[in-house]
Amino acid sequence: MNRDQLVAALRGKKVLVTGAGGFIPSHVVESLVDIGAEVRALVRYNGRNDRGCLDELSADVQAAIEVVAGDVCDPHQMIRVVEGCDIVLHMAALIAIPYSYVAPQAYVATNVGGTTNILEACRFHGIDRVVVTSTSEVYGTARYVPIDEKHPLQGQSPYSASKIGADKIAESYFLSFELPVMTLRPFNTYGPRQSDRAVIPTIAAQLATGKDHIFLGAITPVRDFLYVKDTARAFLHAACVPGIEGETIHVGTGFGVTIGETAERLMKIAGMDVPIRTQEQRMRPGGSEVMRLICDPTLAREKLDFVPEFDLDAGLTAVYESVQQRMHAYRPGEYQV
Repeated sequence: MNRDQLVAALRGKKVLVTGAGGFIPSHVVESLVDIGAEVRALVRYNGRNDRGCLDELSADVQAAIEVVAGDVCDPHQMIRVVEGCDIVLHMAALIAIPYSYVAPQAYVATNVGGTTNILEACRFHGIDRVVVTSTSEVYGTARYVPIDEKHPLQGQSPYSASKIGADKIAESYFLSFELPVMTLRPFNTYGPRQSDRAVIPTIAAQLATGKDHIFLGAITPVRDFLYVKDTARAFLHAACVPGIEGETIHVGTGFGVTIGETAERLMKIAGMDVPIRTQEQRMRPGGSEVMRLICDPTLAREKLDFVPEFDLDAGLTAVYESVQQRMHAYRPGEYQV
């Protein structure tokens, strides 16, 4: 779909984005406003009235959206939040893999229980399209690459297990109740506004300090990095392309790169060449490390009419420039769980 088709399909539609204060959802909100959708943005309540990444959007975008504070773990509130919407993009989740080793029950409560609450609210209100956000982590270490949608699932971390549970709950609501839900499964999204709990901004923030080395965990795992503007556009496609109810669809580039190679690319962009030092606290438990994640993007091309537009070096350059401008948001001397 081109921009004109997206505008025709989504302009004037009331779209709920859950988890809207997060990195990827904030870009989705921005993209929806840009094409004329009416956006209700659900952010997790906190006593600071902090709206996360939404606070970094332009004044025009912030003025155009309806922000609601709450928690997907409250089923009664979700009934009220979903009311009046045409489309729901469910993106709220606990996402950091290392923290899932510390607080696994919280991941089950938010990612499985919260998803169930959203699906039930959508069923109650007869929502036209529900998109549930998955992750490539549900596959664990790939048994074959590129990974297609038929690849076996494996919960190699409490986080990935909770996302498998969420995906299966979504599948059950389609099969049991004919809820018009589909599951979008992005591979490793990166881009401006991402926190330094993720590897690319972690590398960029350390380089931006001018240190004579950088700390990483394992550098041999291979990832398929998808620029956030492409990921956001994929969600717009998923919101309106007809005939994809009940489907699970990957979005990625089909190109894999190791963490070490990614660091080297960022060093080149930064004009630096420093050694990488492995730090034990940054390593995942041996059985939990995911060694290869490379997307097979065929189904996205055929059923979503979606093809990524940004190449890796252009995206990494945008991240490095963004990190330099946002150093107040990073703690490059600390490991972020």
